[in-house]
Amino acid sequence: MNRRSLLAGAGGVAALTLAGRFAAPASAAQIGAIGVQLYTVRDIFEKDPVGTLEQVARIGYREVEFGGGGYDRMDPAMLREAMDRHGLRAPSIHVGYDQLLGQMDQSIAMARTLGADTIILPYMTEEHRTDAGWAAALPNFARFGATLKKAGLGFAYHNHDFEFTGRSGGMSLFDRLLRETDPELVRIELDLFWAIMAGADAGALIDRLSTRLYSFHVKDMRADRSMVAVGDGTIDFASLFKRPGAAGVRHFFVENDRAPAPYLPDITTSFKTMRALRF
Repeated sequence: MNRRSLLAGAGGVAALTLAGRFAAPASAAQIGAIGVQLYTVRDIFEKDPVGTLEQVARIGYREVEFGGGGYDRMDPAMLREAMDRHGLRAPSIHVGYDQLLGQMDQSIAMARTLGADTIILPYMTEEHRTDAGWAAALPNFARFGATLKKAGLGFAYHNHDFEFTGRSGGMSLFDRLLRETDPELVRIELDLFWAIMAGADAGALIDRLSTRLYSFHVKDMRADRSMVAVGDGTIDFASLFKRPGAAGVRHFFVENDRAPAPYLPDITTSFKTMRALRF
C-alpha cells in the first residue's frame, strides 16, 4: 500500500501521544491488503490447497504469494478459481532459478493464469554464492528481468542473509547485485528478518533501495534471534514502514519459514498485528 497516499491531512503523521504506552495517531498510515507468503503454510497447502486458501481468506488476508507447497505442480486455473471465490489475489509468485532458466514460458503462463504481475526469484543455492558463481548468475538475473518486461511482467529478487555476508568482486553479493543489474528490470523483495539477521541496518537499507523496492517479507525476531510470528518479537516494523524509502511499497507479505504446526494460529497472530499497525 502506498504510504503517502494513505496519510490523512496536509500535516502528515501527527505526533505520538502517550496513553500508558505510545499510541498511533489517527492520521497514521495503515496497511491495506495484507498478504501472506504461502510457503509459511506449505505443509497444509500441499495437502489441501483450496481449503488452505479459504482458511487464509477467513483470517482476513486479501493477498497471497505462491511459493513452495508444490503449487507449481498444481492446476493454476484451479488455484485462480479458489482465489477469486474467496476474494484473494496473487500479485507475485516465487519461481526458482533453474525453472526460470529452463521453463520461462511455462513460468510466464503460470503467472498470468494466477493473476500475478511479478515473478520473484526466491533463493540461490550454495554453488551460486561464490565469487565466480555469483558473477555467472547476475547476467541471467538481468536476462530474466528483460524477458519478463517484454511479457508485461515485473521481476524481483528475494534476499536471505547470505547476500549480505557473502562476498563477490570485492563487495557483498547484495551490493554487486544492485550495482550490476538495472533497477528497472531487477527489483527487490526485501525480507526484513534476514537482512537484520545479517547485520544490516534495515532502515538505512530501505531508504537506499527506495523505488527499487517491490515488497516486504514480514517476519519477527525474538531477542535470541529466532524467527517468530509478527508481534511476538522485537522488530519495530512501524518505524521501518514509515521510512521515506518505504513510501512506494504496496505489498506486505507475512512469512514465517519456521511456523509451528498447525500454522494457521501463527499467521493469525501476524495478521492481527499487521492489521493494528499504524505508521
